[in-house]
Amino acid sequence: MSDHPEGTELLDGRPVAAGSRERTAGRVRSLRDEGTTPTLATIAMTDDPASERFLELKHEACGEVGIAVRPTLLVPDAPAERCYDAIETASESTAVDAVFVQVPLPSHVEEFGVRESIAPTKDVDCFHSTNLGRLVDGDPVVKPATAGGILTLLDAYDIALAGCDLTVVGRSTAIGRPLANLLWRKAPGHDATVTVCHSFTSDLMARTRQADVLITACGEPRLVDGAMLSPDTVVVDASATRVETDDGQEVVGDVDFESARPKASAITPVPGGVGPMTLASLLENVVTLAERRA
Repeated sequence: MSDHPEGTELLDGRPVAAGSRERTAGRVRSLRDEGTTPTLATIAMTDDPASERFLELKHEACGEVGIAVRPTLLVPDAPAERCYDAIETASESTAVDAVFVQVPLPSHVEEFGVRESIAPTKDVDCFHSTNLGRLVDGDPVVKPATAGGILTLLDAYDIALAGCDLTVVGRSTAIGRPLANLLWRKAPGHDATVTVCHSFTSDLMARTRQADVLITACGEPRLVDGAMLSPDTVVVDASATRVETDDGQEVVGDVDFESARPKASAITPVPGGVGPMTLASLLENVVTLAERRA
C-alpha cells in the first residue's frame, strides 16, 4: 500500500467540526435558558488583513452558536502596556467568560507578559503558566484549541495512537509543546511514543520516516514531502501559510500534499483539515469556561 492515492483516507475536519459546533450550540442554549450568555473577549494587535480575517471568522463562528463577542483591536505599534491592559480588563470583567489573544503579536509585546495577564479561569487557549502546568500534569481545564482539535479529529477517524511512534515537527508553545504533552500522557486515546523535532533537529528525514503518525506545526511551507515518509504514515498538517503563486495566492501547509498523499494511509487537507477543528475546539472551550463560572 505504498502507492495508493485513491485509497488514502482524507481526514476532512469540516464534518467533524460541524458536529462539534452543533453540540456546542446545544450547550449554549442550555446556558441561555439558565440566564447566562457565554461571552468571549478577543484581543488583537495587528493590521495584517489575514490575521484580521482569521479573527472575523472566529467572531462569526461564535455568533452562529450563540456566543457573544467583545473584541479589542489595537494597532501594532501601540505600547505593549495597552495590550496587557486590554487583557487584564477583559479578565476582570464579570461579563466575560473567556479571553482569547490573537497571535502573532508585535515583537515589542513580550509573550510572558501576555500569558500572565490572562486570568487562568478565563484562559480559553491554555496560555497562562498555571494552565500549562495543569496540562503537563495531565489535568488541563481546557486543551489548547489546535491540540484539542487534532485529538478530536484523530479520534473521529479511529486513528489509534496508543503505542505508535508519533513525530511532531514544531515546538511552539501554542501547538507543538502542548500537543506532545497530551499525546504521550497515560490516558485512553493517547499513550503514544512522541518525538519532537525543531529547527535544530539534525536529519529531519530520519525522524519523519520513523513515524507511524506525523504531525507538522512549524509554518514552513512544503517542508515535508513524500520522500520523507514511510509507507502508510498518518499525516496531520496543522499549518496554513499563504504563499504567492502565478495566479495570486495559495494556502499551503508544512506538507507537500500531492507528493505525500500517495505514501500516506490518511492525510489532512489544507485548508479544511485541522483549521475547522481548531475553531470548533475554541468554541467548546468558551462554553466549558462559561459552564464552570455559571
